[in-house]
Amino acid sequence: MNIVFMGTPEFAVPSLESLLKEGYNVVGVVTQPDRPQGRKKVLTPTPVKEAALKHGLPVLQPQRMRSLEAVEELATLKPDLIVTAAYGQILPKAVLDLPQYGCLNIHGSLLPKYRGGAPIQRSIINGEKETGITLMYMAEGLDTGDMIAKSVVPIEDEDTSGSVFEKLSVAGAKLLLEQLPLIIAGTADRIPQNHEESTYASNLSRDDERIDWTASSREIFNRVRGLVPFAGGFTIWNDEVFKVWAVANPSEVLSSAASGQAPGTVLDLSERGIEVKTGDGSVLLTRVQPAGKKAMEATEFIRGGVMKKGTVLS
Repeated sequence: MNIVFMGTPEFAVPSLESLLKEGYNVVGVVTQPDRPQGRKKVLTPTPVKEAALKHGLPVLQPQRMRSLEAVEELATLKPDLIVTAAYGQILPKAVLDLPQYGCLNIHGSLLPKYRGGAPIQRSIINGEKETGITLMYMAEGLDTGDMIAKSVVPIEDEDTSGSVFEKLSVAGAKLLLEQLPLIIAGTADRIPQNHEESTYASNLSRDDERIDWTASSREIFNRVRGLVPFAGGFTIWNDEVFKVWAVANPSEVLSSAASGQAPGTVLDLSERGIEVKTGDGSVLLTRVQPAGKKAMEATEFIRGGVMKKGTVLS
């Protein structure tokens, strides 16, 4: 059986590596084009491309998978099955119809909740206690195909998007290997989604990164850890962006006297961090990044003496 693997970020690498380790015949890999990264804009291959080249696999990087040229190039690999994991482009019907065993997707949520491009981040931001992997057959709609199996993964208070990505990448690879023999034998489950229960996890925007200090302490805590390590939250201080990379669990914060203070007011600066008034109490910022500086522990920033109690972050 010829398998084509389609994926882009680190999330997808364990699934590709697992297929190869178990001896499946991966005949090629499709991933996003190399992109410039960093301050020097160095053209950088995707993690999936790096993994594929390490194993000597052919790599296709079409700008648009919907183009006729991309479909024709994919067809030359003669795939019997296509496996995708966070590829980053919607597959056209011509691709979905290409392999006789169909196209599978390893999706980072418990469908039908959190369809779309940012299911892991949105689940944390929304305060979910669990998430998971859904292995599914792909259809023309966005994450609307029939489900094969699920694997539930808890979201702990200590988790960030980064740690949940790692958990789900491992769970996805394991679920894929468990179900592949059944899929090949034609005995795997095929469970239609209840579309009335679906929710959408849109890609994050700059507005999603802005901290609303009128929100509850728990909401702010969830938002920041849902953005880490890929973006981080931000507020405005001295008319410049002030990034927030870590917030202490609100249950561990002993609030200073905050009655009458506006949300966003700096209540205290101590060895514990920067305590800021919220809509229902306060939060403790423990890792921050002033404009033009590197990220640092809040205690290091506080020692500079440039922020004062009573400052209002907006």
